[in-house]
Amino acid sequence: MQSRLQYISCGKSAFEQADNIKKALDNGADWIQVRWKHATFHQKLELSENVVKICKSYRATCIINDSADIARRVDADGIHLGLTDESINAARTTLGANKIIGGTANTLTDILQRIKEKCDYIGLGPFRFTLNKEKLSPILGLIGYRNLFSELKKLNVEIPPIFAIGGIELTDIENIRNTGAFGIAVSTLVTNQPNLIPLIKEKLK
Repeated sequence: MQSRLQYISCGKSAFEQADNIKKALDNGADWIQVRWKHATFHQKLELSENVVKICKSYRATCIINDSADIARRVDADGIHLGLTDESINAARTTLGANKIIGGTANTLTDILQRIKEKCDYIGLGPFRFTLNKEKLSPILGLIGYRNLFSELKKLNVEIPPIFAIGGIELTDIENIRNTGAFGIAVSTLVTNQPNLIPLIKEKLK
């Protein structure tokens, strides 16, 4: 896992989803998370199958949000699981040892749980309010990130790469990286301005 930028797909239809993903890839994205919350299982399956093929042609990583079953069926590179989704262990059993499994966290307790579960990476957020996610956890902001990384340093635990997520804007990136975050996961920023991807990547170095 090398990319510090994850693009979380956005779009109300399969066409919009695939089109936004293709634009992100054309502009240099190399890590795609397929997220389409209000679609049916079969719609998600069909989209995921299509996106996996597209990502392979770009040599980009493709992970699926929420469903280990879909990730297995389409042979995606992995999965991202929320705190109320199936367990990391169950997903690992479904997908096998070589697939990427990421997990959401909002608090220090969540982070330590994810470490114990041996997540390959953690999506920590939300950084600020976002309309892209229902039932939003408490907003962290820069102070929240600084405090959490400070606590982790005191505990002297080995942590997987942590990606900040949630309403991140271009001007936030350097400050977020300075907290200790490995990278960022964004949806709206890249969907609206995919041409910013090279600049985002540069800021994440």
